[in-house]
Amino acid sequence: MGSVGDSYDNALTENLWMLIKTEGVRGHVFATRAEANLALFEYINGFYNSRRIQERLGFLSPIEFEEKHYANQATAEQVNHSAGAVGDQIHAAAGEDLEVGDGLVDGA
Repeated sequence: MGSVGDSYDNALTENLWMLIKTEGVRGHVFATRAEANLALFEYINGFYNSRRIQERLGFLSPIEFEEKHYANQATAEQVNHSAGAVGDQIHAAAGEDLEVGDGLVDGA
């Protein structure tokens, strides 16, 4: 933040208000203050925080980032389960007995 009177004093706040006005409420007429509050809440919590792309997330929205994360996690789990099954087959081919407590069998 800058000092009082310089151009950086309220730059972030002014930018946020500009976005709220242009993307969130411009063109709407609200009958009550409660209606306006609800519209602001829905914009900030429903769009701005969850769907707006963010540079720190690789230009993805938080929702897209989470979907990608969980998809990658599911793929990694499938690979780990497949590798475990191959390891079980190798041990079985070598004539080794497998027990549930060995940590080699998934328990399924």
